[in-house]
Amino acid sequence: MTSLRKLGNSDLEVFPLALGGNVFGWTADEAQSFAVLDAYTAAGGNFVDTADSYSAWVDGNEGGESETVIGNWLKSRGNRSDVVIATKVSQHPKYQGLTAGNIKAAADASLRRLGTDHIDLYYTHFDKTEVPVEEIIGALDELVRTGKVRYIAASNISAERLQASLDFSEREGLARYVALQPHYNLVSRDTYEGPLRDVTDRAGLAVVPYYALASGFLTGKYRPGTTVDSARAGGAAKHLETERGQKVLTALDEIAAAHDAPVATVALAWLAAQPTVAAPLASARTVDQLPALLGVAELELTGEELTRLTEASA
Repeated sequence: MTSLRKLGNSDLEVFPLALGGNVFGWTADEAQSFAVLDAYTAAGGNFVDTADSYSAWVDGNEGGESETVIGNWLKSRGNRSDVVIATKVSQHPKYQGLTAGNIKAAADASLRRLGTDHIDLYYTHFDKTEVPVEEIIGALDELVRTGKVRYIAASNISAERLQASLDFSEREGLARYVALQPHYNLVSRDTYEGPLRDVTDRAGLAVVPYYALASGFLTGKYRPGTTVDSARAGGAAKHLETERGQKVLTALDEIAAAHDAPVATVALAWLAAQPTVAAPLASARTVDQLPALLGVAELELTGEELTRLTEASA
């Protein structure tokens, strides 16, 4: 049985791979989504990540489709207490921004769609610098005090604003961020490594990196001259044109061959081994895509292999 990881200084314990819900109600219909969720939890997974805005970008969708699918699944399986549910606020077309009023209204809407009385981990999806951190933290603290949210977290935030939020929580004795969800992977290290990582490290926050597989590039299925049928193919293919992308693929191929493991598993294992990372975040549209993701729980890279990947991706 895979051992769970403690999420920062919270009492949440999570599987070392967070399952992304961005595809539920988008490229995976409800039946496919249920199958993926069933297979993930059957393998020991317990950390499901979504956002109130998923998938408002699709014609005919209004946002909240992913939460609704997850809510229907939780209800049909009767397993709410076994799963850590993370969702996010600020981007839903009807609940834009991070004013106190919007945060509270959006949380209530998310709770309704999820069919639950509490959210385990509630992220600010994209920071809104026009709203003072005092207002944001104050509203989040109220959600924690009323029991609607267990823990709070941030995503897409600057080091300065993250530090200011933590300082305010500390000073006023209010709910404090326990996790950060940054854009971070083997071919995109610049956003997170630096001041943001320094703040995260000092504060003991857990990191749950999104785009952990660079929109699919780090699965190894994108190669020169190949065409991949995916909604995210454009985002992934751009890495083929960079020297960093090519070096990383070469190193991944060799290490994957040495372990007889999928390329994606090795890319996730590098991420999972980085300081403060609790669980990389990746999504699966079909059950067939899951084993390569779940493998991160079992694969341990050597110090030499980690260094090789770090250097290839520098």
